[in-house]
Amino acid sequence: MPLHFSTGDEEIADLFWDIGLKRNTARVLVLMIKDMDLTSREIERVVDLRQPEVSIALTDLMKKKWVRIVRQITENKGRPVKIYHLVTSLDDILDELKTSIVGEYEKKFAEIERVREMLREINRERSE
Repeated sequence: MPLHFSTGDEEIADLFWDIGLKRNTARVLVLMIKDMDLTSREIERVVDLRQPEVSIALTDLMKKKWVRIVRQITENKGRPVKIYHLVTSLDDILDELKTSIVGEYEKKFAEIERVREMLREINRERSE
């Protein structure tokens, strides 16, 4: 069965993008969620991205430890072809994204409160 990137896949990728992933990383992740081992060439074809865009997206996913190279095959001579696989469950990825977002918001809330305290201190000093 040939792989394709459906309208539903596109909508999920857009949601990942809204959450904070880079657009191309989100598209590649949605494809990888289908739990298949894929080469970068297959990813390029299915998600309609150029090789450098796929390479950057895969690097991003590997830095997050969500995807890794599971094997390499060499066809005749030349560079080996790398096979990529999603190694983190979707639930763990979503939990990690959620934790990251909550942490960012908590930090911003703390910074807002710090500004409030500093302004109160400045106003106190002025009124003395």
